[in-house]
Amino acid sequence: MILLIEIDTKSGVPVYIQLKEGLKLLILKGIYLQGAKLPTVRQMAVELRINSNTVARSYSELEREGIISTQQGRGTFVCMIPNGIENDEKEKELDKLLEKFITDTLSLGFNEEYILEKLTNKIKEKE
Repeated sequence: MILLIEIDTKSGVPVYIQLKEGLKLLILKGIYLQGAKLPTVRQMAVELRINSNTVARSYSELEREGIISTQQGRGTFVCMIPNGIENDEKEKELDKLLEKFITDTLSLGFNEEYILEKLTNKIKEKE
């Protein structure tokens, strides 16, 4: 599951923030459920090929936000995310996805009307 997190060292976004946001997204999507044990700092660092201090910083921030909890000698676990935080994070993620989608489709030369029509049809197909 660690490999579901993508780190882009050329993005300009600090790696610890990318990791923190990636973990939050996996938790919000239900890939890591409440009570799930996260990989150790060392495991995460080795798997993602990043510095263990970077992982520790991400874990520390997530713990400060109440999203994860570290238990001495047992590991790091996912906590229950309060609904308000969960909804805010989902909204942020939706905004990011929409921004990328809009930028990409407009750069391909499609107009707003066509994009909306295609999007509406795809949503109907999924329902």
